Amino acid sequence: MTETPSLTTISTKLERIAKQAQQAPDMAFTTLAHHIDLEWLREAYRRTRKDGAVGVDGQSAKEYAENLEGNLRSLLDRAKSGAYRAPPVRRVHIPKGDGKETRPLGIPTFEDKVLQRAVAMVLEAIYEQDFLNCSFGFRPGRSARQALEELWTPAVKMAGGWVVELDIRKYFDTLDHERLREVLRRRVRDGVILRLIGKWLNAGVLEDGELSYPDAGTPQGGVISPILANIYLHEVLDVWFEREVRPRLRGRAHLVRYADDAAMLFEYEDDARRVLDVLPKRFGKYGLALHPDKTRLVPFKRPDRIRPGSRGDGRGPSGPGTFSFLGFTFHWGKSLAGKWVVRMRTAKDRHRRALGAITQWCRLHRHEPIREQQRVLAAKLAGHYGYYGRTGNFGRLWCFYWHVTCLWRRWLSRRSDKAYLDWAAMNRLLERYPLPKPSVVRARLVANP
Repeated sequence: MTETPSLTTISTKLERIAKQAQQAPDMAFTTLAHHIDLEWLREAYRRTRKDGAVGVDGQSAKEYAENLEGNLRSLLDRAKSGAYRAPPVRRVHIPKGDGKETRPLGIPTFEDKVLQRAVAMVLEAIYEQDFLNCSFGFRPGRSARQALEELWTPAVKMAGGWVVELDIRKYFDTLDHERLREVLRRRVRDGVILRLIGKWLNAGVLEDGELSYPDAGTPQGGVISPILANIYLHEVLDVWFEREVRPRLRGRAHLVRYADDAAMLFEYEDDARRVLDVLPKRFGKYGLALHPDKTRLVPFKRPDRIRPGSRGDGRGPSGPGTFSFLGFTFHWGKSLAGKWVVRMRTAKDRHRRALGAITQWCRLHRHEPIREQQRVLAAKLAGHYGYYGRTGNFGRLWCFYWHVTCLWRRWLSRRSDKAYLDWAAMNRLLERYPLPKPSVVRARLVANP
């Protein structure tokens, strides 16, 4: 029987690494690999998802667990001796945005995921002491909802301002390997850890039966990719903005980043334009490029604070613009008391994408039992409400609920020539198999500051 890892021992090791990193923010760690032992790998295995897609070797988590102790011992020996060879990553493509583009997703082997998790645990203990409060993506105890609050709060307090939307073009595909190694070596100089990361960066990509070796990028889907991506952008954007940009500005400014999505809020237009002008040079220095159409400056002053004849959003002389971040469109609206507030509604592209996913699911599963379809659709709706349920977004949630109901009826009606459901029959079905109605999970309403 598999021995249960001692969480206390692992936690003690992680706390020790974190404490060292906190006490010596400029120190480079030269000995880290000794922390990764058999017990550490067991914990890494425990933290690794068991239901993910299989990699190039076709081995599932269940098959790996049949000889877990032997497999982990072999993995540890190969990792420490340098004999471990990172297997190619199986690449698939998933829809992106409106579905016209796709995003490449890398799927490592299960054993590779376990080892990547073990190394990620070490890196996380160090860099969580370095990361700034503006960073939220793929960090323990931090979420997209918190990132939205972090942007929403100063927007309310400052009565808006000027927003720079950042969009990094193909970030995970263009991340510069050599630059990343330079950034890593400032904090990590353990040969075993750096050698393993180098092997993952140089691992081949298997797509449609062809093996290639990209000289840049880190595959989305890899366990190690999120922490490496955060480490790189911490240096490229977060530290630069906090230490070099903010002290030189005339007014207040805020940066919020979630993985490779970021937004900046400035009190004054001239500050925003100065930063926007220098951003391409800053990112270009690290081998990255900003999307020329999606990186833009948006006037977002509260409507009653805009001077007559000042710059608006292009549709009028004084109207504020809107901007999107993490699936929400930020805009100004009035509360029931008639006061201006910052609202968030579901972004149109996310709304379309979510309905597209529902359409596809209903089409593929329309012949399954009604109760099973109702269970899955109810879970999908509850998840949608859980993220997008905010004050000011109730109408968009009802719109989503209505469209899902229509889609379900449409695909149930296409099960056979005699399966057509009119709305009277559909309403009877919904009485027996109801779908959850919209609800605001987290209400937030603040009036004028």
